[in-house]
Amino acid sequence: MSQRNYKPHYEHLKNKWQDRHREIQKEILEKHGEAFHWLTHHLRNFSVGAVGVLLLSVQQPSIGARNSTTSVQEEREKGIDKTTFLVHDLFNTIPKEIRPLTTEEEDRITAMLSERFGFPVKAEIYGKRLNLSYGRIGAEQHLARYPGDTMATHFATNEDATKYYSSGMAPGLGAWRYFAPSRSEMTQKESDREKYYIAVQTFLAPGFHDSVREYSEFFKFRKMLVVNPHNGKAMVVVIGDAGPAEWTGKGLGGSPEVMKYLERVDGKAVGPVLYFFIDDPNDTIPLGPVEMK
Repeated sequence: MSQRNYKPHYEHLKNKWQDRHREIQKEILEKHGEAFHWLTHHLRNFSVGAVGVLLLSVQQPSIGARNSTTSVQEEREKGIDKTTFLVHDLFNTIPKEIRPLTTEEEDRITAMLSERFGFPVKAEIYGKRLNLSYGRIGAEQHLARYPGDTMATHFATNEDATKYYSSGMAPGLGAWRYFAPSRSEMTQKESDREKYYIAVQTFLAPGFHDSVREYSEFFKFRKMLVVNPHNGKAMVVVIGDAGPAEWTGKGLGGSPEVMKYLERVDGKAVGPVLYFFIDDPNDTIPLGPVEMK
């Protein structure tokens, strides 16, 4: 008898095993959630290599475990935890040390992110790229959005003020000065640009010094995707400032809101992230936290 005749029974058993393993995962997280939370926040390198793999192994039995032929669509149809697989795939793709990615690595990662988030993610766009696409991110301060903007006028809600007031406001303006010409002319779009901004080393981009004005205009509020590879959290942001200086050892900086969401606030407020351009010529992708499709 051919193996094909056993397929319905095989599928039934596989589905039963998947259901049982989801129950086991839920039980483990309920009983040991605090331990996983502590590991994720305090032993990041260990959490990806051990906790991520542990959750992955709990998620499905070996017979149904994800392999190179399992598509994202299959994961979606089976209700598989998307974040776990993104962290797992990134862990197996990004280098263990923080260094410039190779073209092959960038191609693999951008293809992965494009498929999972549902929009084009690229390391190079319109013939321009940054010096890095994987680097350490550091905490930045709030930026003045319009002339006269202060910490007293900066927040729309008391909740935001409570969370982010302590970060303070940068003494100088961003690379492109204000986000809006005046308070009365500021829209939600300008407010979101400051809220979800990153500072990148535009001055180190290949070709920048050959055409400073052209490159500066290109990078101004350019939309990007930033991903914390250790927890899978991602955010759509804009380039709102230039920096940090090369001697700092950091490749980019993030607003207080960006850093908090990505969970890159760990005392030193420094950690590795991936950051790539989003090809969104019609400006249809909103800024802020983004979930996988």
